[in-house]
Amino acid sequence: MKLLHSGKVRDVYEDRGDIILVASDRLSVYDVILPTPVPDKGAVLTALSLWWFERVASLVPNHVLSATDVPKEFAGRAVRCRRLEMLPVECVARGYLTGGGLAEYRATGSVSGVALPPGLQDGSRLPEPIFTPSSKAPMGQHDEAITFAQVEELVGAETAARLRDLTLEVYRLGAEITEKNGILLADTKLEFGRDAAGEIVLGDEVLTPDSSRFWPADDWEPGRPQHSFDKQYAREWAVSTGWDKTEPGPEVPPEVVAAVRARYVEVYERITSREWR
Repeated sequence: MKLLHSGKVRDVYEDRGDIILVASDRLSVYDVILPTPVPDKGAVLTALSLWWFERVASLVPNHVLSATDVPKEFAGRAVRCRRLEMLPVECVARGYLTGGGLAEYRATGSVSGVALPPGLQDGSRLPEPIFTPSSKAPMGQHDEAITFAQVEELVGAETAARLRDLTLEVYRLGAEITEKNGILLADTKLEFGRDAAGEIVLGDEVLTPDSSRFWPADDWEPGRPQHSFDKQYAREWAVSTGWDKTEPGPEVPPEVVAAVRARYVEVYERITSREWR
């Protein structure tokens, strides 16, 4: 196999003309890889993505060819995929206001150019899910929020509309499924590409704790930060150390590693109703 790219979390290989996408145990916050891995993280991301790819297949085709036809050393955390020409947009859907969206709303009353009602708080449910895309920043740099008009400039009006519609459809289905299991899907990030025939295909990962914010429904209370089943816990810990969000990131203590792993495993089990091995 030939290593094509090593990202914040995933390594991309070429094998027999296909792509082998390997999820590592690396932990990335604020676009910086922390020096301490989280055991089982890559396997949880892979298993949960595969579970979701099956459930959103009726909405959009995906890049998965096989979860078993992969090198033995990567078994359980790798997927054989179709080659895609990835589109230069991070496709984000938000059903609740928090994080970077909250900061932008407080400054402008809108998120990615989408005007929102006054008086919303941290954790407020939005009147309806919104599409809030961002740019794809180079390694080590931060993605920047962009407007729908900027997406149109990047990929054309027809493709931009398709990306928006697909992102919101996947979000709505995901939110419906997770809420039945007592989890609120606050927001999620998706990536799309084009296959050899020019069709838009869902790639990378889908509805995982790395790409989404998951909150326990019975603990949801707008006006404060929410308990989360994702890497928000790691983000908050990292900032609490006084770290300035630039490389190198701080070493993660064992108790924080254990807490992050427990959150990833719990959200997998609650969403899929399957026991983690």
